[in-house]
Amino acid sequence: MSDQDAFERILASLYDAMLDDALWPATSALIDEACGMQGNALLVGEGPKDDVRALFLGLYYRGERREDWEREYLDIYHPIDESVQRFRQLPDSRLVHTHDLYTAEELKTSPAYQEGLRRFSGQDGLRARLDGPDSSHYAWVTADPVAPGGWKAPQVALMRGLLPHIRQFIRVRQALVHTEALGASVTGLFDNTRTGVIHLDRRGRIVAANDRARDILRRGDGLSDRDGVLRARAPADQARLERLVAAALPAVGAVSGSMLLRRTSVLPQFVVHVKPVSLRQPDFGTQRTAVLVLLVEPGNRPRIDPNLVATTLGLTPAESRIAVWLTEGRTVREIATTTGRRESSIHWHLRQIYTKQAISRQADLVRLVLSVAEFA
Repeated sequence: MSDQDAFERILASLYDAMLDDALWPATSALIDEACGMQGNALLVGEGPKDDVRALFLGLYYRGERREDWEREYLDIYHPIDESVQRFRQLPDSRLVHTHDLYTAEELKTSPAYQEGLRRFSGQDGLRARLDGPDSSHYAWVTADPVAPGGWKAPQVALMRGLLPHIRQFIRVRQALVHTEALGASVTGLFDNTRTGVIHLDRRGRIVAANDRARDILRRGDGLSDRDGVLRARAPADQARLERLVAAALPAVGAVSGSMLLRRTSVLPQFVVHVKPVSLRQPDFGTQRTAVLVLLVEPGNRPRIDPNLVATTLGLTPAESRIAVWLTEGRTVREIATTTGRRESSIHWHLRQIYTKQAISRQADLVRLVLSVAEFA
């Protein structure tokens, strides 16, 4: 298989996995095989570069998730890993060798490098930091190469080409988490009331839209339906939208992309995700869905009562307010600014919440708070 064939297979698998967590292990294994590495990991963090909090770590070796290694790294090695601060300062999308993030002395004495990375087969891995929306950061980390002799130029080139698509995969997954649409199929997404879902055919024309999307298009608040074609209100947005749709249409190397869409009102901008849909069999020219468009309005959530959250989850008033604000989409920095506190204070409250609820991730806290809102 040529490198181009492998690249296109990975992209197709990535786009399928955007809608279904169950497909990520196979996609991860495909990346391992194509890039000639033993495994890879995705990490999502939040905060300024000098104070990033890890929110999620998924470590897979040939398609098998190693949650035991994830916990071991986060609990034991991440707090003392000398490479972490240097990695956070890297420019967006720069691929670096893991061992280059340690000094010559640290390569001999660092427990994180000598014990942790040796155990996780990551001493000769590669890493790239990717900028996310707001204050979030992503990290893609590879394990050691399978073949002896280090990394070869074609392997590195393939991984560099994958970086923007890895970023897009995480962004779409996050958008689906925020709108509670995880695990939905292309058709099943229509039932979600928080996400605008639009299906386009192979010519880029609208095939169908769910109730949320039809309401947005009918109001023309930033986006409208012009004779079966999506039309953005601002010319610059229209040009960007046309490029995204054209890039996602069935063709060699169809790609996913995202943009912010300005609205006529003072409400927050829409985030628009445009994703190719795999055509698994010949359609003989029928109007099958070829492109999926997701319209997400950040912060578009029902009001959650902090008092109810405090009573149900056994939190203090301060903890419940922080939990609700995080669930509503605010960042730790924004909460600190609103309350006049330091970000370290907000993180301390979060640790108290995690201890009380026996959880370790912000995503788990959001699910708990949303469950309270649904119960109410």
